[in-house]
Amino acid sequence: MAAAGGGNLIPLVAAIIGIGVVSQVLSDRFRVPSVVFLIASGILLGPEVLGVISPDSFGNALQAIVGLSVAIIVFEGAFHLRIDKLREAPSATFRLVTLGAVIAFVGTGVVVHYALDAPWAVSFLVGALLVATGPTVIAPILEVVPVRDRVGTALDTEGIVNDVTAAIVAVVIFEAIIEGVSSPNALVTLFAERLGVGVIIGGIVAGTLYYVLRYVDLSPGNAPQNARLLTLAGALVSYAAADFVATEAGIAAVATAGILLGNTDIPYEEEISAFKGDITLLVLSFVFIALAALLEFENLLTLGTGGLVVVAAVALIIRPLLVFISARGDRFTREEKLFMSFVGPRGIIPASVATLFAIEFRERAAEAAAEGAVQQAAMLNQSASVLVGTVFLVILMTVVFEAGLARQIAEYLDVIPMRVLIIGGGKVGRALAERLADRGENVVLIEQDQEVVQTARNKGFTVHHGDGTDTDVLRSAGAGNAKVVVAATGDDDVNLLVSQLANSKFDPESVLARANNPDNVEAFEELGVRTISSTMATAQAMDNYIERPSMSNWMGEIGRSGDVQEVEVTAEVLIGRTIREVGPELPNGCLITLVSRNGDTTVPNAEFTLQEGDRITIIGEQDAVRNAETFVHPN
Repeated sequence: MAAAGGGNLIPLVAAIIGIGVVSQVLSDRFRVPSVVFLIASGILLGPEVLGVISPDSFGNALQAIVGLSVAIIVFEGAFHLRIDKLREAPSATFRLVTLGAVIAFVGTGVVVHYALDAPWAVSFLVGALLVATGPTVIAPILEVVPVRDRVGTALDTEGIVNDVTAAIVAVVIFEAIIEGVSSPNALVTLFAERLGVGVIIGGIVAGTLYYVLRYVDLSPGNAPQNARLLTLAGALVSYAAADFVATEAGIAAVATAGILLGNTDIPYEEEISAFKGDITLLVLSFVFIALAALLEFENLLTLGTGGLVVVAAVALIIRPLLVFISARGDRFTREEKLFMSFVGPRGIIPASVATLFAIEFRERAAEAAAEGAVQQAAMLNQSASVLVGTVFLVILMTVVFEAGLARQIAEYLDVIPMRVLIIGGGKVGRALAERLADRGENVVLIEQDQEVVQTARNKGFTVHHGDGTDTDVLRSAGAGNAKVVVAATGDDDVNLLVSQLANSKFDPESVLARANNPDNVEAFEELGVRTISSTMATAQAMDNYIERPSMSNWMGEIGRSGDVQEVEVTAEVLIGRTIREVGPELPNGCLITLVSRNGDTTVPNAEFTLQEGDRITIIGEQDAVRNAETFVHPN
């Protein structure tokens, strides 16, 4: 049924892309990472089930298709990696891609050697490939599991950097096996050559693109489109040029080009980002389905119990060990470290590179058999089976159990930020949602007007279409686990009803209502609804600009450069200590301005002693305030 001819290749590729798009829609609908549906679709289409796709379906073009697709995927992930965001988890991120990668490499290699009785070289080849988590599996998880920025940044960075280094290390080990190289100096030279070539060519391409986008007239009528196409072409050119100079240096080149371009002020950045995201979705769908379809169950079954031992060791021992060591002494909570430990699925780089290496091993085995070297041929075939079987088994198990259950793991560990449900997707609701989302909170809007729904979704908000006064709509939007419910419509009757429903049916920690008519504020509060009057809030803001202009200007920066947060004191190191003692230990750029205890709020003096359960108000620079929150309330 598989087709190698060009006549059947076109409908085959079209079908794969179509299935990929459907997988993305199902991912959004069921809040499960799309890679789960993509791998399932690939296995279903492959020779083990329906037989629609086979190793011969793409002829000799599979290696080139996979290579260029991986180039686009890595470039897109690197393009979104912001250097300023790395401050969210600086030391932990650095350790994850250095010490953590070494632990994963060595630990996995040792386990593969003893569990599968594989040669050391092949064991460490598997270990190198399984270092990579990769943006192709991490990004879909972070789309459906809105963890805090520091966690997302660490996982994103680990995936992007380790994809590059793991692929290069794997290539070095593979060439050492093929060519019989064993000298450490020779291995280091191979690694340095590929990384160096990639960085240099990636830097040249990024510099050229920056100059063209910034200073060359790209035709005013079609400038955004031309910018998008030039960027895509640059990614492919950097990969091809580096790969031509040194095998597998292309991955380092596209990663370098993506990071450099993503962190410079280039025109049409939003259009480029959206375009590359769509292209990446298509190629990601194609590569995952195509490679999963080439999986042979025989390779998995031959591993036996040893294969399961490798999976268990990688997922349950090595991964948690490297995460806890890398994140030690940092501002990650224990629950966040556990989430990072148990959500580290392997992705497209190990799958694609392992497949290509296995093909090379088997070709060498066939040549050896033809020359009468039966023992060498058997060893190469065994190496191919161990390589592909182990890598794909780990990918399958980690994707199914870690990516597929990522949201449930996050909810169990309570690492998803405060869930806020806002009823009303108009200007007020969207403005509030934007401020909360900028702080890393998990915000969902409910809106009945389809046009407003579309507007809010176009701005990147998660919007549930329906009537906010309907209990079923509130429940389906997540009111059952929302900590805060805000009724922000332009209708006071709707806001009052929503508030009463939320209090009686779902019992969130806080319910807040918008009162459009100031005469309704007293009636709302008599019913136990905390109320903000739009009229009074506007008048107060104007009064602040008149009487307190400096404070008003600074308050306008809240959510951008400045922030004010109220947080409960739970850290043992703060309890029983004075403000004078605690102040110097807070991050630079913030201070404690208010303390609330037993319902009374005061401005503390230097000798005020903190107690467990006090709620303190911290004011200052945004990053400093966020760091102080974790310091004061670590869990």
